Amino acid sequence: MSIKIERMKELLRQLNTYRHEYYNLSAPSVTDAAYDCLFDELVALEEQTGIIMANSPTQTVGYPVVSNLSKTRHVIPLLSLEKTKSMSDIMKFIGYQAIMIMLKLDGLTVKLTYENGELIEAATRGDGDEGEVITHNAISFQGVPQRIPYMGHLVVSGEAYIHKYDFEELKSNLMDSSGSPYRNARNLASGSVRLLDGSVCKGRRISFKAFSLLEGMCEYEESSISKYMTLMRLKGLGFEVCPCRLINPPATQHSMEEMIVLLKQKAESDGIPIDGMVITYDNPDYSRSLGRTGHHWKDGMAFKFADDHYETVLQSIEWTPSRTGEISPVAIFDTVEIDGCEVSRASLHNPTFIKGLELMPGCRILVSKRNMIIPQVEENLDRGNFQAEVLFPKACPCCGEPTRIHHSGTTETLCCDNTYCETRRLRQFVHFVSKKAMDIDGLSEATLEKFIGKGWIHSFMDIYRLDEHQEEIICMDGFGEKSWQRLWAAIQQSRNTTFERYLISMDIPMIGNTASRELCRTFHGALSEFEAAVDNGYDFTQLSDFGDTLHNNIHNWFRDEENRYLWEELQMKMNIKQKELTPTIINESPFTGKTIVVTGKVEPYTRDGINAKIAALGAYPSSSVSKKTDYLVCGEKAGSKLQKAQSLGVAVLSPTEFFRMSGE
Repeated sequence: MSIKIERMKELLRQLNTYRHEYYNLSAPSVTDAAYDCLFDELVALEEQTGIIMANSPTQTVGYPVVSNLSKTRHVIPLLSLEKTKSMSDIMKFIGYQAIMIMLKLDGLTVKLTYENGELIEAATRGDGDEGEVITHNAISFQGVPQRIPYMGHLVVSGEAYIHKYDFEELKSNLMDSSGSPYRNARNLASGSVRLLDGSVCKGRRISFKAFSLLEGMCEYEESSISKYMTLMRLKGLGFEVCPCRLINPPATQHSMEEMIVLLKQKAESDGIPIDGMVITYDNPDYSRSLGRTGHHWKDGMAFKFADDHYETVLQSIEWTPSRTGEISPVAIFDTVEIDGCEVSRASLHNPTFIKGLELMPGCRILVSKRNMIIPQVEENLDRGNFQAEVLFPKACPCCGEPTRIHHSGTTETLCCDNTYCETRRLRQFVHFVSKKAMDIDGLSEATLEKFIGKGWIHSFMDIYRLDEHQEEIICMDGFGEKSWQRLWAAIQQSRNTTFERYLISMDIPMIGNTASRELCRTFHGALSEFEAAVDNGYDFTQLSDFGDTLHNNIHNWFRDEENRYLWEELQMKMNIKQKELTPTIINESPFTGKTIVVTGKVEPYTRDGINAKIAALGAYPSSSVSKKTDYLVCGEKAGSKLQKAQSLGVAVLSPTEFFRMSGE
């Protein structure tokens, strides 16, 4: 059977090539008789196997146009995977289980549904619970059978992607929705799969490889058939399956690394775009027993490759004052393309970081995009000529006032102490109107800069007096009566605020979401109680996650007469909503009474959401790691908190372990 299927695939490649030459290029390379002979051979094989591929030339089906993409619900959610770049995490996950390792294709997840041997629906993953129907496009995907010799209900998930060599041919003649060339194969595949015109998608050379059976086959046969054997059975039905290998216990790190190298070589030789490996337990019964979170099934893990480094030349370092007075350095370098994006800037964090790399303009540097998102300078290839006295500005690039180096432990920061520095003041206003503070929609940084330049805003209170300049604002470029009305409505709405938002808007150093929430809880959501505590010398270090620095920041801020005036005057323009403090019923858990810090992304939760969950478990959510920390939950894109936790001996949990211990 497998020999016949492979011969069918070869015939499909040949015949579709010849059809393209004949109909599109008007340059046939074979005679009609030769074409007909191959065509008849394909027809015979389709009858013998019961398999007809969606892109088979024996089918007369057209490529329809739809008016929109309808929605469909996924009976079994199409969830993501927990990710890691650590081989030790992978070995810990494997334990003493048989596992299947396969390529993590860089494309778009698609679900195929068959009834009585016929493809009846193809759908995108969407949000995991609901996707879009793309059947009109899937009938042109290479590797998708339109008819299979299986008469039951069958649901298969896999990846739609474009081979690297196909993308190189296609990209020069195609544009995305913004009119720019597609920068990578994944973006082109994602856009093509969701096209309304099936005939256009047909020309995009989409391929499909199955990686999982969701419904069917196993339900009617052996319930414990392994995942690897299931994929081999799908292969026998005509599906192209994702390259994979079965590894029986005990798996060693050496054997895993060897297998990853072999699979990467397979992907490279076949032109398959990948961004990692998928490791999943082979036993479906064991997999089902592990359950899921809202983000991922617990029976699999994605191993992400390390970020690639790209060589370029550092041209200059740009220094910009922040709202706190810290002057932040940014590297400006020759543009490099990373993951389809042009990158020419990256944060350099602080002078200590610059000194560590001995960076100077003209140096050859290596840059990456950490986790494919954040540009980062990784290394300096031309060390030895560093001159701090030349590189670090002696005067603020905005106001011209002298700068100073602030030392905090082993870290240095460059500072401007001029509270009237224009850039610093602008950043303070941007923070004040931001979503987590007063949440004034319509007051962008550019708009604030214009209003400040006109002399209309000198303090936060002036924002609530902008109606005095209504006529002038309406006449400004980009404004009009409706724009003004929307802005003024947003300003008025911001008067109805909360304890936390008001406190954050004051910009007391280190007071963010976590600290303001703790202060709100401690002082019952009453600004007057908080103010009285400050006046009476309250010891804030007794609160969870409040150290000496934060304690001193609060008291020092209130000692400043201008800050105290702002605190009192602005409250008169506000309606601070008093929270109804209802008793919280907390179930006993392993985390009751513990202090927990979260670093990185823990899907599907926002940072506020995961902190709320921690509080519901009877624990204390904290924002920084210290000796008081009991657990660090380490999600995707974890930062320096992990290293600090390890140095202090703090217990580190993966999101999977945290959810399991919390009973989710």
